[in-house]
Amino acid sequence: HSEMATVPLGFNIDTPRWDQNTFVGRLKHFLNITDPRTVLVPEEELDRAKTLVEGCRAGLVPPGSNQEQLLYAKKLYDSAFHPDSGEKMNLIGRMSFQVPGGMALTGCMLQFYRTVPAVVFWQWMNQSFNAIVNYTNRNAASPISLRQISVAYVTATGTALATAVGLNLYTKRAPPLLARWVPFAAVAAANCVNIPMMRQQEIINGVTVTDGDNNELGCSRRAAVKGIAQVVVSRITMAAPGMIILPIIMERLEKFPFMQRIRVLHGPLQVLLCGGFLLFMVPSACALFPQRCSLALTDLEPELRDSIVAKHGDKVPYVYFNKGL
Repeated sequence: HSEMATVPLGFNIDTPRWDQNTFVGRLKHFLNITDPRTVLVPEEELDRAKTLVEGCRAGLVPPGSNQEQLLYAKKLYDSAFHPDSGEKMNLIGRMSFQVPGGMALTGCMLQFYRTVPAVVFWQWMNQSFNAIVNYTNRNAASPISLRQISVAYVTATGTALATAVGLNLYTKRAPPLLARWVPFAAVAAANCVNIPMMRQQEIINGVTVTDGDNNELGCSRRAAVKGIAQVVVSRITMAAPGMIILPIIMERLEKFPFMQRIRVLHGPLQVLLCGGFLLFMVPSACALFPQRCSLALTDLEPELRDSIVAKHGDKVPYVYFNKGL
């Protein structure tokens, strides 16, 4: 390592490559970091990427590194390491694993919706996957205890099962398409419970809010609630197209004689189609809201607002914070 080159002028590896204030810019950013191909990258290459990114932050890179290599290293780094703690995330919890993981689970939930034991099993599998994802992508500044994780997991799984089994019994008399939409209702209901419970520390203690120049101003519970609400909307949006449109497609397809002859392929077909939806929906749903969420000063808790006004006058109209994923 005696030979080190300096980083090209004006190149900051942490500056997003695309404008994060526009939906399209955020979409490109998330298409890049949720790229499922990064799941196949071997561990040592990920560690090399981390070393390269950290070297680049310190202003040193191996000689002959070009910007392309640095940007690819950053892509791998973003896909596999936690943004707050810099620790390597478990494979299942990474956003880049959302497409393969979500595709298998969603396909199975949509395929096996007819019997109660199948519904129970697949909803439970899905909530276990969600719990891992939510824990892995938590805001590391707000640590969560094992007890809180267990309570969140049990409540979310309970909600999903109650919704799914309850609606399943109810739709016995309803048109067949409604029964196919039950898995989506269960997933949406569980998301509304799972994410706030997993991140309750942030709601209880607030998240750190900063001014436009990243100077800390204090902690806000209202900011936490706004950030978490946006994450819930994103997650439900991520699942919606596949779980709402796909049942309509399958309902139509299954009427054809050739489809009735290939019953055994219905499951794999649903899984593949889910993958098609998720490839586009994971980055789109992540891109719905800016990662750096803002809140107007007037919407903050009165005490926090007064303390900011006392210190900064009217120079801080908005506060900013990281909403998590």
